[in-house]
Amino acid sequence: MSDVVRVVVADDQQVVREGLVALLGLIDGVEVVGAAAHGGEVVELVGNRDVDVVLMDLKMPVMDGVQATARLAAECPEVAVLVLTTYADDASIAQALKAGARGYLTKDAGRVEIGAALKATAAGQSTFDAEVSRRLVAGLSPAPTSSDGLTARETEVLRLIAQGLSNPEIAALLFIGEATVKTHINNTFAKIGARHRAEAVRYAYRHGIAEA
Repeated sequence: MSDVVRVVVADDQQVVREGLVALLGLIDGVEVVGAAAHGGEVVELVGNRDVDVVLMDLKMPVMDGVQATARLAAECPEVAVLVLTTYADDASIAQALKAGARGYLTKDAGRVEIGAALKATAAGQSTFDAEVSRRLVAGLSPAPTSSDGLTARETEVLRLIAQGLSNPEIAALLFIGEATVKTHINNTFAKIGARHRAEAVRYAYRHGIAEA
């Protein structure tokens, strides 16, 4: 990834779309390389331009954000999707993450938060705002035994990753050191074949370790 995060903005409302383009233009290290009114345009833009992250609305005509996210995950896995939407209900969050979104923000997010999330997402991190994290935590069920040989501690760490917690937050919650957290994460990623946190989150949802 270059020092500049190349972004496509997707929102069906023109005033919102243009506002986001203007807002992102004020953020150092972020460059808007395209804007789309629906998911079909997103897929076309990503296919024709050098893109790092799509800032994706969910409710759009022609092809909605969930469908577009799934298409990109299948056809352009190197491009990350960061959802930015007014919807923070359990179903919307779960559908977006299962489709392959790497992060999820609501439109209450400000410029600083959006900029930080875009950069984190481009770097392979999962990013959720506080409201989405709370809903994920509230909707989680006890994790079942993993079929990939995860220990109970590794499964718990994976659940917390799916909730959007950072390594220091996981360490504090479990009363263990950050080095131990990193060891658990490395072991977990190796067992489930995950290359980064976004893939681990998708695994957790697909296998019932995290449920929204």
